[in-house]
Amino acid sequence: MARKVLIVDDELDTRVFITTLLETSGFKPLSAVDGKEGLEIARRDKPSLIILDVMMPRESGIQMYRDLKNDPELKDIPVIMLSALSRKTFFHSQKVLDEYKGEKIPEPVAYIEKPPDAEELLEIIQKTLM
Repeated sequence: MARKVLIVDDELDTRVFITTLLETSGFKPLSAVDGKEGLEIARRDKPSLIILDVMMPRESGIQMYRDLKNDPELKDIPVIMLSALSRKTFFHSQKVLDEYKGEKIPEPVAYIEKPPDAEELLEIIQKTLM
C-alpha cells in the first residue's frame, strides 16, 4: 500500500508540483490549502509524512507545526518544512515562540527553501520514510 504524504500549501502550483512528484514516485498524496485544513486531514488520515509551507493565510505552517508537535497522536509524524522564508528566519521564529510559550518544539526533519528541487525533495522524503 502506498504511503500517504500530506502537502499543506496555499499555492496551487506548489501543490500540483509536489502531488505529481509523489504520485510518480509511488506515494499517495493528500493536500490541504492551509494549516486548519491540514490538521483536520492529518487527524483523519494519519499520513506517514507532512510537507508543510510556512507562510499561509488563515493558519500558518508555524502554528500548524506547533499544533502537530503538541498533539500526542500526531507528534511523531515527520514534517518537512517548505518555504520562501529563509531557514534562519524560520528557526529564529521557533526559538522566540519556544521561549514565549515555555515549550521546546523539536525541529522538522528538513527545511527546504522554495522553489524545491524535485530530486532533493524526493531524496529527503525517501530517507525520512525508510
